Amino acid sequence: MRIDIVTCQPDLLVSPFAHSIVKRAQDKGLAEIHLHDLRRYAINKHGQIDDYVFGGGAGMVLRVEPIAACFDELLAQRSPSGVIYMTPDGETLRQPLVNRLSLAGNLLILCGHYKGVDERIRQAYITHEISVGDYVLSGGELGAAILVDAVVRLLPGVLGNEESALSDSFQDNLLAPPVYTRPAEWRGLPVPEILLSGNTPKIDVWRHEQALVRTQQRRPDLLQE
Repeated sequence: MRIDIVTCQPDLLVSPFAHSIVKRAQDKGLAEIHLHDLRRYAINKHGQIDDYVFGGGAGMVLRVEPIAACFDELLAQRSPSGVIYMTPDGETLRQPLVNRLSLAGNLLILCGHYKGVDERIRQAYITHEISVGDYVLSGGELGAAILVDAVVRLLPGVLGNEESALSDSFQDNLLAPPVYTRPAEWRGLPVPEILLSGNTPKIDVWRHEQALVRTQQRRPDLLQE
């Protein structure tokens, strides 16, 4: 998978992609992540990429021309499976959407900044608008990092155990059950005996039951779906 990210703050994304599973995916050649600095496409020598809001109001808006110039250059080289804009008013990022995006060969992601981007960019280029939650960040970079991490870890060969991602929370619309490791007893708190039994079918049943209980307690809305 190749992921292109257009941003006016590329340095914000260097660290998230230089460690852990996302770095491993790149080292294995399973994912390519390319950052494109929007200021390279500024409209003047002062590096301007934003402007005041038509009609008045506080804040600045990313202009059409720099984004269009960057997009046109990238789209001339390849045809991405999706052109994504990270925005608070987009579709909330959930596991089924992550699963679908993980099947794409190439994603192009635009990070908003300031008060957002000129609406005409959304009309002309964007195919998916995604939000990471009902809150506002300083820009779309951290949201893009979340999206990339969630997608890349699903690529075949990235995780050491292929089944690991399939047992994550939300994959079956349930929260994951509690997990334990050694020691078998700590400060008077024992590991549930069933997990020490070696009886895999019964352990699977216990885990499913615990997942149902935890989901009912914490996210009953998932069960309604």
